[in-house]
Amino acid sequence: MKILLTTLNAKYIHSNLALKYLYMSAVENRRAIDIREFTINNDDDYIYTEIIRGGYSVICFSCYIWNIARIVYLAENIKKARPDIKILMGGPEVSYDSIEFLRRHKYIDYIIVGEGEEVFKEFVDTFVSGAGSFERIRGLIYRANGKIYVNPAADLQDFENVPFPYSFLLPKDDKIVYYESVRGCPFRCSYCLSSIEKHVRPLPLERVKKELGFFLFKHVKQVKLIDRTFNYDRERCNQIVEYILEHDNGITNFHFEICGELIDERFLELLKKARNGLFQVEIGIQSLNPLTLETVNRSKNIDLTLTNIRKVVTLGNIHTHVDLIAGLPFEDYLSFVESFNGVYALGADQFQLGFLKLLKGTKIRDEKELYEYAFRDVAPYEIISNRFISAEGIARLKMVENLLDLYYNRGGFFKTLEYAIARFQITAFDFYEELAYFFYLKGYQNRSHKKEDLYRIFYEYACWKDRSLPGAAEEIQQTLILDMGDTLNPDAIKKFNGKGWKML
Repeated sequence: MKILLTTLNAKYIHSNLALKYLYMSAVENRRAIDIREFTINNDDDYIYTEIIRGGYSVICFSCYIWNIARIVYLAENIKKARPDIKILMGGPEVSYDSIEFLRRHKYIDYIIVGEGEEVFKEFVDTFVSGAGSFERIRGLIYRANGKIYVNPAADLQDFENVPFPYSFLLPKDDKIVYYESVRGCPFRCSYCLSSIEKHVRPLPLERVKKELGFFLFKHVKQVKLIDRTFNYDRERCNQIVEYILEHDNGITNFHFEICGELIDERFLELLKKARNGLFQVEIGIQSLNPLTLETVNRSKNIDLTLTNIRKVVTLGNIHTHVDLIAGLPFEDYLSFVESFNGVYALGADQFQLGFLKLLKGTKIRDEKELYEYAFRDVAPYEIISNRFISAEGIARLKMVENLLDLYYNRGGFFKTLEYAIARFQITAFDFYEELAYFFYLKGYQNRSHKKEDLYRIFYEYACWKDRSLPGAAEEIQQTLILDMGDTLNPDAIKKFNGKGWKML
């Protein structure tokens, strides 16, 4: 009897925390369980062969928007090859519309709905022993004798009883370590799955310190806390940050997702003491349109949020990541432009321009007719249009997003971007939109580019601008040379100069 816990991560450096929780929870039958994590970049045949040759009786897939299509394809072919193998799925992509999902995919045998630690433990105990009935396992939907059986929902997990997921599964040196100190979120953003749960369940503070201390002792490179709002309890947040500062090993980086409005002076004082690279914070702004924020159940205290974020950015030692979401209600193209310019002015290290995903189970998906949403029927359920912004408008923002990632988020153009926006006397959004039109007009979106070629493309754009702004090309070239000196190694610069500024 062998059971496989598996998934497809988005990238190699990612790891799946859910699988570790499940493994640690199945105490009595842990020896019968293997964990194997693949990525969406792995070939289907490779994954299929690795699973088939494992000789498993049960394959358990952890399902998310980035992997559900591939997992469904793999599960279907695994079942064709080995009809005796049982397929179990869990995760947010199968926890909603579960009955319909089983009806559509007849090769799937079991679905765990919601949090799975206790459900999985009971499932494994029942399956391995061959005694007992799946009928008594709350939170399980299953197929038997051609029929689908829906058990009552499981009680909300007592998070304090969930074991530390890394007790026997040591973190790998080359992967991000994910950790969770709180389940649930106090906010009710209509587009977020975390808004569905009405409770916030923190682990005891001393346990959190002990477990974070384990990562510090092991010299883990990066610990990413997946708490939806790390600073929901400001005193608790500050105590954890203070603990990390006191035990800093000079290596480990900690990533938190925080609410900008809840940043307090004590938090800023602690961050100020941190070495460069110890902390990075992610702050979801989503929009600067008050009506939009009110509609999606977010705070409208924009001024306080922006002021606090500026304070974090000004510290200079904290890597800051800010977000906007295109496609929210009442955010038309011009409104989004204003949001973009306001957020860009913060000067954060990373600026993610994301697009609304109408996730299963969220309030905003239930409101799709109200706001006339057209969205993709398959994961990740991304917006196509709504009654505030057209499909063409979304496509234009996709172009801007591409150039923002290439030139701002990828780094290496700090001086040039700042100078060009000022020199051309246009807003940040207008600059990226114009650069995007030039980039796409030349067909550069049709292939990937090395960093060196991005400098050449920017210079070509500056030469185009030189027709209306004489001298711009030469000035931009000088700032590009400065940026290359800060970014590229001497050998790369020498090679660049040998090839010259012209795109081939």
